[in-house]
Amino acid sequence: MTAKIIDGKEFAASVRGKVAEHVAGLKADHDITPGLAVVLVGEDPASAVYVRNKGKSTLEVGMNSYEHKLDKDTSQEDLLALIDQLNKDPKVHGILCQLPLPDHIDEPAITSAILPEKDVDGFHISNVGLLGMGLKSMVPCTPLGCLMMLRDHHGSLSGLNAVVVGRSNIVGKPMANLLLTDSCTVTIAHSRTKEIEALCRRADIVVAAVGRPEMINADWIAEGATVIDVGINRIPAPEKGEGKTRLVGDVDFASAKEKAGAITPVPGGVGPMTIACLLANTVTACCRANGLAEPEGLTA
Repeated sequence: MTAKIIDGKEFAASVRGKVAEHVAGLKADHDITPGLAVVLVGEDPASAVYVRNKGKSTLEVGMNSYEHKLDKDTSQEDLLALIDQLNKDPKVHGILCQLPLPDHIDEPAITSAILPEKDVDGFHISNVGLLGMGLKSMVPCTPLGCLMMLRDHHGSLSGLNAVVVGRSNIVGKPMANLLLTDSCTVTIAHSRTKEIEALCRRADIVVAAVGRPEMINADWIAEGATVIDVGINRIPAPEKGEGKTRLVGDVDFASAKEKAGAITPVPGGVGPMTIACLLANTVTACCRANGLAEPEGLTA
């Protein structure tokens, strides 16, 4: 068996298309334009590229983009003052403060300062709690993207056995909660899980989010299982030349694709869905703020 490749680029393009369609409807029918504010503190190159891509994608779907680039020495008090300003701005429906922040700034304090209803990253403790209870919340973008792809491939997830490898607050834990809400039987595995390979082999769905390059190989995968690889790891690639690197996931794609029923590649799998779901969350936040129907197919 050779697995179906779940094309994250194609799926993300479809999500962005749905977002653009809904944004056009909000403008035409209600004279409302969703707005996303992104705050970048410092000059981390990777973060700067990510913020630039977010702004470009926001404008491409017809939403307003508000970028705030602050010096790396910006005080916590000044950053909190900006967030308070954005919280009060009715044109801003989503706020994202790019992580990581400089060492002198308390990240949990900043995350907690963003209004839960504008927290399009889904990191606020209120959203974490609501998600854990299976109630309406803002959902972290990467797990939301994984859920969308799983629903698209399987239809109903009810009754399926799912193993989430990784217990981070950003991916592992919210992913498990989303799968529980969709009536999967869910196990979270981690570095201290005993007989983790055997555990994964019993799963219909394996979500790899552990941050270890190519840790999960075909021996871990049941015949026909669906594998969602969240990992993005850069490893040496001497075949490309001295000092060169390449991106791989947490799954050994070459071996796993010969046994899985469906699998996401790295790159080109889960990654493109993150920004697409950020846009979807912003539209959802805008609709909730204005008492309008939420966009179908773009929420958990």
